[in-house]
Amino acid sequence: MTELLDILLNPAFWSATLRVATPLILGTLGVLLCERAGVLNLGIEGIMVAGAFTGWLTVYAGHGLWTGVLVAALTGAALGLLHALLTVGLALSQHVAGLGITLLATSLSYFAYRVSFPKVSTPPTIEPFAPMDWLPVPLLQDQTPLTLLALLLVPLLAWALMRTPLGLAVRMVGENPQAAEGQGLSVGALRTGAIVAGSALMGVAGSFLTLSAFNAFFFNMVNGRGWICVALVVFASWRPGKALLGALLFALFDALQLRLQQAGTGGIPYQVYLMLPYLLSILALVLVARRAAYPQALMKPYRKGER
Repeated sequence: MTELLDILLNPAFWSATLRVATPLILGTLGVLLCERAGVLNLGIEGIMVAGAFTGWLTVYAGHGLWTGVLVAALTGAALGLLHALLTVGLALSQHVAGLGITLLATSLSYFAYRVSFPKVSTPPTIEPFAPMDWLPVPLLQDQTPLTLLALLLVPLLAWALMRTPLGLAVRMVGENPQAAEGQGLSVGALRTGAIVAGSALMGVAGSFLTLSAFNAFFFNMVNGRGWICVALVVFASWRPGKALLGALLFALFDALQLRLQQAGTGGIPYQVYLMLPYLLSILALVLVARRAAYPQALMKPYRKGER
């Protein structure tokens, strides 16, 4: 109990929590935007891998860090466009298309890495984003600009979805695409735009891992974070503010299990600590998801003119 209290009172613990939460915030916002428009995007895991790789490779090739972030976003947008073509244009299964995108993006990234560095045993490194130690907020001084970007995107996306005509249109095609079409809106264009924009955020989420959290690309570095983001959207009831809370909650559990392992297992297998954030997240998801009001047209293909 004393060890737990010491961990929770340590400012470094809360700094680590925010750092762990950053890719989850960005990825969850991306999934949320897609699902608000009525499309489930299970391609997030692969898109994050591709964003991590292309962003890192861009910087390794001699370009700037923000150029790497931009390339990662464009990579995510391109994969999102492919997902939109399959699910919106061809009205194929959103589950199958999303899993296909994940397998395609992951395999292409790993293949490109092997082709680019055929004889490298240790991943090459880059100079990542530096901490913003000039900020007056102590909690943010150990963070990088991508963390600040993620935090700023939460109220921005909430405002865009709830307070703008475009946000209303996106929510309408996710709730009642027939009514949206009746108002003269293009359901296909709105859903495609939301998927592309959401997938770009997923690509940026991946780039955080190689350009901020680490300074290299290695296999399995995304490590299921994409699937966590999909679950966090349900936990958040498709609201950006609650998505931030959910990402921070999972990150807190994850950072806590790392600290508990370092403090000593006390006879408890370390696998128990590894399971801790997932078990607690599942419990939170079960308690919240039963009351979640999901978009009514989510995962329902739409063809123009159908009723």
